[in-house]
Amino acid sequence: MSSSLDPHTERSAAAAAGLTVFAAVMMLIVGFLDIFRGISAIVHDAVYVSTPSYVYKFSVAGWGWVHLFLGIAAVMVGVGLFKVSTWARVLGIAVAALVLLANFLSLPYYPLWSLVVIALSAFVIWGLCVVRHKA
Repeated sequence: MSSSLDPHTERSAAAAAGLTVFAAVMMLIVGFLDIFRGISAIVHDAVYVSTPSYVYKFSVAGWGWVHLFLGIAAVMVGVGLFKVSTWARVLGIAVAALVLLANFLSLPYYPLWSLVVIALSAFVIWGLCVVRHKA
């Protein structure tokens, strides 16, 4: 009877490990994209579209610093996710949610890039929430 449970347990463990690696890689991609976005906004803000009548009005350089710091945090958490630790999963969900929110608020400045990063962040959150490791 225990032999019939072993393949299921092995598949569950493999799926959990695969989703964690997926989330870690996606978090690294999101982090590097945000770092590049932040640097480009800080160094040369003319790259972005200016929208004078948008509800959430911030300077482009200000958004650059937000994205730079969030990108650095995402890369650090992405590296931590490779160790499959609970703290990295919790921080990964939190950082991915903040990255998602920041990209939503900066949608009018760079819409396509923001939508791509929002989708990647949603996949990270999904990957980290679905995984159930043994305690």
